[in-house]
Amino acid sequence: MSATSATTRAAIEAVWRIEAARLIGGLVRWVRDVDRAEDLAHDALLSALERWPVTGVPDNPGAWLMTTAKHRAIDERRRRVMVEAKHEEIARGEPRSATLDEEGLDGSVGDDVLRLVLIACQPVLSKDARVALTLRLVAGLSTAEISRAYLTSEATIAQRIVRAKRTLTEAKVPFEVPQGEALRARLPPAMEVVYLVFNEGYAATSGETWLRQELCDEAMRLGRVLAGLVPDDAEVAGLLALMELQASRSRARVGPRGEPILLLDQDRSRWDRLLITRGLAGLERAESLARPLGPYTVQAAIAACHARAPTAEQTDWARIVALYDALVELTGSPVVELNRAVAVSMAHGPSDALASVDELAAEPALRDYPLLPAVRGDLLLRLGRRAEARRELERAARMTTHERAREQLLSKAASCGQ
Repeated sequence: MSATSATTRAAIEAVWRIEAARLIGGLVRWVRDVDRAEDLAHDALLSALERWPVTGVPDNPGAWLMTTAKHRAIDERRRRVMVEAKHEEIARGEPRSATLDEEGLDGSVGDDVLRLVLIACQPVLSKDARVALTLRLVAGLSTAEISRAYLTSEATIAQRIVRAKRTLTEAKVPFEVPQGEALRARLPPAMEVVYLVFNEGYAATSGETWLRQELCDEAMRLGRVLAGLVPDDAEVAGLLALMELQASRSRARVGPRGEPILLLDQDRSRWDRLLITRGLAGLERAESLARPLGPYTVQAAIAACHARAPTAEQTDWARIVALYDALVELTGSPVVELNRAVAVSMAHGPSDALASVDELAAEPALRDYPLLPAVRGDLLLRLGRRAEARRELERAARMTTHERAREQLLSKAASCGQ
């Protein structure tokens, strides 16, 4: 492959990562079929792979992909109408003119990516199916990446996605943004999948790139659209505040070689003050809309504690522990309990935190969760139990699917000595 072809291919891959969800979302609105929309989008991608190395990348590559897919959809519909007309002519023994109503292929109602999220959050789908379909269509993750993220076999994830698409087709779900109470009923799963997309961008589950900024940006954009649709919903405001406060650290989260930089080691002068200001204002609005606070708003309040601290040493860890106590009550999540243990270690020392972490070792949900041995290894290291720490950090490295995170864990394990 020539250098020019390789550069063009890299550009195509970058465009696809950015434009795929918007492209598929627009096509769903036109063809009213998720599976067919994805096929048309991939057909357009194949056309780009064939043509752009020769013609060059167009000025507006997203529009080029959409136009190519749209023309394919129109051609398919035209052929189908012609065949149906011919069959009717034969059956009735008289000619019928074949007309094509292309109204459904033009114009836009609402936001195509948001529509895609809300379609994936249809009540007819199970929670597992919603998550898998959203990460496939909106985040653009492969089946293998989703299976690694959820510690499930690739075959199981593929089956969930296929069944989800089939269910949507058979149920003849409306491919429009719901309104009123129907929209409010769809908010909780929609917020969940938007935050999943954000988290995949904020800390990728696999590969070499730790941060996928385009996914963070798209999730925040969707959060702002949701906030505009339901401006009086406290948890939507809390979710947007949470994403903005976390995203404010993006520039400081990755080192010069692409390695992750942990929160306490980050250069806070690189944090985005505009996003912090917006996030804090959003948190204040969420807190004014409802009491008690919901889980997204509580998480935003935790992120705000970090955002307000000029240095890591000045962080209000006691308040963070209290907020995690509330979050554990709200969610019952062992992952939240693990995060609480980290906060306890900062507020009260590693001994108390290690006792909490050891209690979590029996949790089935954390059996293959790499952060459990990673946190335990860090606590053991702080207690001077270096040999045990090394074993735990090496175990975490074996469990993680992200190359940069694995390298960091192995480096830390090596620093423990023999």
